[in-house]
Amino acid sequence: MTLPTHDPARNGEPSADDPSPHPLHRRLKSFVRRAGRTTEGQARAFAELGPLFLLPYQAAPLDIEAAFGRAAPTILEIGFGMGEATAHIAALMPEKNFLCCEVHEPGVGALLKRIGEQQLANIRICAHDAVDVVDHMLQPGMLAGVHVFFPDPWHKKRHNKRRLIQPLLVRKLAQRLAPGGYLHCATDWQPYAEQMLEVLQGEPLLRNMAADYAPRPDYRPLTKFENRGLKLGHGVWDLVFRRI
Repeated sequence: MTLPTHDPARNGEPSADDPSPHPLHRRLKSFVRRAGRTTEGQARAFAELGPLFLLPYQAAPLDIEAAFGRAAPTILEIGFGMGEATAHIAALMPEKNFLCCEVHEPGVGALLKRIGEQQLANIRICAHDAVDVVDHMLQPGMLAGVHVFFPDPWHKKRHNKRRLIQPLLVRKLAQRLAPGGYLHCATDWQPYAEQMLEVLQGEPLLRNMAADYAPRPDYRPLTKFENRGLKLGHGVWDLVFRRI
């Protein structure tokens, strides 16, 4: 693997004079902070690989070619958990760039560790709220795809408004897709799958690639968590829409 050149500026944090988040961001976030312990291996990955693969959030358009050291179709992933599926897909598609957003520190450490173990050079991680990243760092038409796998379903009805897949964000994601680019969502909570289908079908920039729910694309692996759920009789729903 040819590692990217170490750029010390990539280790920086947002400065104190960064603009305040848009009011939308106080209502809708792409994450919920979870408690978790960073392991020794993850901490080592932060120290050794963080300077190479972590991108700081900045309220300015991202130069994809500079960030990845090449021009290539770029996939945005929102919320990668512990990075199992992310690393699998990135290994299958070395010709694509993967820009991955996650704020859960053990998850970021776990993906960095996988990057080192699997010698992956096509992943960059922004440990920041993806809503901010979409709003300020991504420009219209720059993405080849978006992955949103198993976002928090917010099971209680009174919390449904906190779900990530809502019309305003879907419109922004659709605008940032190049024509022919795709948005792939997956969930194991049927009421959320139904809401996703309704929201995505309501976005005029997107077209469903199936009659309703799509077969699981070959590139998306079954994670340990998902396998456990399937053995318990839980369903999983994939939705794949393309930018028209």
